[in-house]
Amino acid sequence: MGAGSRVGSQELPRNKLLATLPDIVLRRLSAQADTVSLAFGQVLYEPGMVKHFVYFPMSAFVSQISSLAGVPRIEVGLVGAEGMVGSSLSFGIEVAPLLTVVQGGGSALRLTASRFVYELARGPALRAVMNRYLYVRLSQLGQMTACTRFHTVNQRLARWLLMTRDRAHADTFFLTHEYMAFMLGVRRVGVTEAATVMQNRKLISYTRGQITILNGRKLEEASCECYATAELTYERYMN
Repeated sequence: MGAGSRVGSQELPRNKLLATLPDIVLRRLSAQADTVSLAFGQVLYEPGMVKHFVYFPMSAFVSQISSLAGVPRIEVGLVGAEGMVGSSLSFGIEVAPLLTVVQGGGSALRLTASRFVYELARGPALRAVMNRYLYVRLSQLGQMTACTRFHTVNQRLARWLLMTRDRAHADTFFLTHEYMAFMLGVRRVGVTEAATVMQNRKLISYTRGQITILNGRKLEEASCECYATAELTYERYMN
């Protein structure tokens, strides 16, 4: 990852979280933020790593992954232009709790951790936005936990594809069955069977790792309620 380039305040609203801030705060952040290019598979944080930067994705999106000893890793969070990576700094916690990996390459705004903490203390506007965002993230994490326990692989895959579409800003993106199984914490055969059902229903097409969502409305119907609930929670508290 390169050193990045300074960003103008007109670019900041490309991140929905930052777009909720007053203009004066946006201008202060723009004077300190860099635009960086994040590559697929790039590790932003390892568990236990001290965070030196926070990231506000614009076109990139990032997976937050948890694992236990002897248990396959599973995705517990997916962050795109609606949020930020490194939000636990708002609690005064400098250490990353999760493996954080770029799932979709693209641009992001990068701010040093020290500057982010300084801006939090400087005035109430950023703190208020972060408090709402952290509430939304905690609510979504609870929803994700229940989804993993009670909903079928078909429903969860539909939800995950919709979440990926929203953060990729496109109906077509690249995902292998192996990677989808890894993210959902299930065997590859389970993902293959679920994807085949969706192809037969003409909800998606899948060729050599390229997935295209053919019917987003029907895919939402195939998903569990967790996708709509997460969207409503964000809209209620962040807009």
